Amino acid sequence: MSKWLLVDGFNLAYRCFFAVPELTRADGFPTNALHGWVKSLWRLADQEKPAATLVFFDLGGAQDRLALHPEYKAQRAEMPEALQKQIEPLKALTRAMGHVGIEQEGVESDDLLASQAVALARQGHDVLIVSADKDFAQIVSEHIKILLPPPSANPKLGWRVLDVAGVTEKFGVPPSQIADYLALVGDASDNIPGVTGVGPKTASKWLQEFRNVEEVIAHAASLKPERFQEAVRNGAGNIRRNLKLTTLNLDLPTVKAEITEVRPQQLLALLEEMEMKSSLAEARARYEQPELFF
Repeated sequence: MSKWLLVDGFNLAYRCFFAVPELTRADGFPTNALHGWVKSLWRLADQEKPAATLVFFDLGGAQDRLALHPEYKAQRAEMPEALQKQIEPLKALTRAMGHVGIEQEGVESDDLLASQAVALARQGHDVLIVSADKDFAQIVSEHIKILLPPPSANPKLGWRVLDVAGVTEKFGVPPSQIADYLALVGDASDNIPGVTGVGPKTASKWLQEFRNVEEVIAHAASLKPERFQEAVRNGAGNIRRNLKLTTLNLDLPTVKAEITEVRPQQLLALLEEMEMKSSLAEARARYEQPELFF
C-alpha cells in the first residue's frame, strides 16, 4: 500500500507566515507565507516521498462544537490581514503542485482530516499527519503517525515522527485516552476549560487507574489528591461536555484515494505572478530535471 501525507492547512500556513521574514511582491502584496508553504511541501515530499498529499482547510464553522460550547475557540485572534491575503494564492499553489485541497463549510478541518486518515489506514495505507495539533494524537496507530514541525526554539531538530509510543511518552496515556485526557486538563488553544487545578500528571494518573472520564467521575469520592473530589463530582457535566468537544468526528465523508499529478505550467505561472524567483527557479529545475530530486 501507499504512504499519504495529510496536511493541517492552516496549522502549516500560520507556521510559514511567522517563520519567514516579511516578503512582498513589487506592488506590496505579501508573499512570505507562500514562500514558506512551497518550500515546506517540497521538503516534506523529498523527505517522505508520499504517493500523494491531501491538504485540509477550515472554511469556518464547527457548528456542532459551538452548539455545545459557544465560547469554543472564541479567544483566538483574527487571522493577520497579510496572511488572509495569501490564503487563496496558497490554495491555488497547492492545487498546481498536484495536491488535493479539502474543505467543507460548517465542518472543522480537523474532523475531515481525521476521518480521511482513519479511512486510509483501514485500507492498509500509511498516513503521516503534518500538524502540531495535539488533538490528532487520539488517532495515532500502527498506520497513522504525526509529523511534528521543527520547534521554533530549536529548528535544527527538523520534522519529527510521533508514533504510539511517542504519544504515550509525551502525554502519559496512549492514543485511545487522549480525548479523555484533554477533557480533564482542558485545551487552552480551543478555549476548553478543564477541571480547575488538574494538570497532565494528575489526569494521566487517573486515566491509568480508571481508563476513561466516566470511570473517573464514578470514582470521584476516592480520587487523589482529595481536593479534586468535589471539583470532579460537581463538574461532571462540564467534563462530559469537554469529551464531546475533544473527540474527533471520524464519520465524515472522505475523498477517493487517488494520486494526482503536478501541473508544472500552472505552477510556474503562479510563481512568476507572485514574483517568487527562488521558488520559480527551483520549480523549473524540479519539473524540467526531476532526476535531481527524485
